Amino acid sequence: MKPVLFLLAAALPLCAQVKFTQSPDRIEIEIDGKPFSTFYIAGDAPKPYMAPLRSADGVVVTRRFPMEKVEGETRDHPHHRGLWFTHGDVNKIDYWMNEKGAKGVHGAVKLEKVQQLKGGRKSGVIKASFIWESDKGVPLLREARTMTFYPDPKLRIVDFDATLTALEQARFGDTKEGFFAIRLRDEMREVKGTGKMTASDGKTGMKQVWGASFPWVDYSGTVDGRKLGVAIFDSPKSFRYPTYWHARDYGLFAANPFGLHDFLRDKTKDGGYTLPKGQSIRFIYRVVIHPGDTAEADVAGMYDAWAKGQKK
Repeated sequence: MKPVLFLLAAALPLCAQVKFTQSPDRIEIEIDGKPFSTFYIAGDAPKPYMAPLRSADGVVVTRRFPMEKVEGETRDHPHHRGLWFTHGDVNKIDYWMNEKGAKGVHGAVKLEKVQQLKGGRKSGVIKASFIWESDKGVPLLREARTMTFYPDPKLRIVDFDATLTALEQARFGDTKEGFFAIRLRDEMREVKGTGKMTASDGKTGMKQVWGASFPWVDYSGTVDGRKLGVAIFDSPKSFRYPTYWHARDYGLFAANPFGLHDFLRDKTKDGGYTLPKGQSIRFIYRVVIHPGDTAEADVAGMYDAWAKGQKK
């Protein structure tokens, strides 16, 4: 019996790990021996994105479109790709609604280099740099991104840390169209779904959450008979913490620190920001996919514990 027990003991820690598999245009992410997501770093899309996102028990929480066409699923907003990070106005160039065929002047976010791809038993890290190019291919911003993934029997946690450095002077315009975003699957939306947004101060529903400023928001619902939710945390170290929220009842779930005149419905306000050449701004977010609703998962407690380690 001893050799068998030893083998079982040895096998258990090996399952609790993060594993990456890289190919030219993507990185497959596996957590605890199960697929979690795919990070698309090149290809036809005009930006990097991660899709689909799954809960610890394998439930897909993001919409499949436009990567896949699922019967009955909504097909609006084709620029909503899983989890992504772009803005609708940088020097009047749109990096948000920039799919082929979209109106306006569009830029693209292109891979520069994958610097680190390191799995492990306690965490896994992807470090990569991207260039935000203008419509004419001129480098405007360099994005240095680190994403950290953690094994857990009940949760799926992604830490997102991105620094944007201006290669030319960059003006982030005041628009609601941005910024750090997830498109949730239809079953989790508030309209015609089971979803409900809950903010850090207890406010609920799109009417109270959209356009307001909170350290965190949770978007929970029921999928395949299981209650679950997706929370986004904003770090006290992030630019313009606490962020404003471009969170819609149809499933868009986004943190956006730049859209004040839209969010406050006040044309005298300007949430824009000019980043001089050579200077940087940093954004730190955590995504938590959890079982249960906001209270059952103790999202507030999770945020407080995380934020204590984030404070300067």
